[in-house]
Amino acid sequence: MIARVTARFPATENVLLGPGDDAAVVRAADGRVVATTDLLVEGRHFRRDWSSARDVGHKAAAQNLADIAAMGAYPTALLVGFAAPADLPTAWADEFSVGLRDECAAAGAAVVGGDVVSSDTLTIAITALGDLRGAAPVRRDGARPGDLVAVTGNLGLAAAGLALLHAGQAEGHPDCLTAHRRPAPPYPAGPEAARLGATAMIDISDGLLQDLGHIAAASGVGIAVRSADLHPPAGLVEAVETLIRGGNAVRSPLDYMLAGGEDHALAATFPPRTSLPRQWTVIGTVVDGDGVTVDGAIPKLSGWDHFRRTPDNSDRS
Repeated sequence: MIARVTARFPATENVLLGPGDDAAVVRAADGRVVATTDLLVEGRHFRRDWSSARDVGHKAAAQNLADIAAMGAYPTALLVGFAAPADLPTAWADEFSVGLRDECAAAGAAVVGGDVVSSDTLTIAITALGDLRGAAPVRRDGARPGDLVAVTGNLGLAAAGLALLHAGQAEGHPDCLTAHRRPAPPYPAGPEAARLGATAMIDISDGLLQDLGHIAAASGVGIAVRSADLHPPAGLVEAVETLIRGGNAVRSPLDYMLAGGEDHALAATFPPRTSLPRQWTVIGTVVDGDGVTVDGAIPKLSGWDHFRRTPDNSDRS
């Protein structure tokens, strides 16, 4: 369905790279601009009783700025569309703005404008812009057999935090709750990956398996993941133990790392024998074929699907 919709908007002479990657590349008078946009809808992507206004501001900025980094670019600016009920407290909007401002500052960007309208449902639309600084964008379609597959950033904590909130067991798990409320994308790692010769890259927003699948499909290759190279952090292990004791665990720590969404870590492929910095962890290889396997098998887990709900794909709020 997405392909049918985006086909209605063909590329023009001013659009260097249209829909299909983490961000578009748009021609400007003095060069190129990397651009991306996203929506957050109350009840679907956040709940005001689970996240503060400042949390929502951080999250709204982070999930867009991470897409800029995933193209190998440097975030520069943010535009905000804010549709709110008439009874939304002014203080909430003010605190939301602080969260936006602070997350932009962490990424080296700034809020440069936007719009405010009345709406029955609190809805936030963000457009982020970035600068390639003379480099080529790192797309999803460049992975080749033999390439290394590596990740950087947190995996699984955000999804576990959401599970804890749904289960009413959030107390005592700050790592997971912070990851859910205020994801911390590794912004400098995107341009770093580009300098290291990354052949493909993506922001992990829908789960590691799902997003590696996007690279595999775009590149016409398979990706073989080794679970032994994925090491669950202590906070994730403790969260799953709490969920198990409460009868609410449906996944293992590894499952959360493979299929948890909203991590906003980065996954990239690199030419063989690339020497990667410590923050990058090699977790597999690109192979001939298609799809993603884990330890040689097709995984039963999927990840986030924006138009489907399943027992392991509930609302992100």
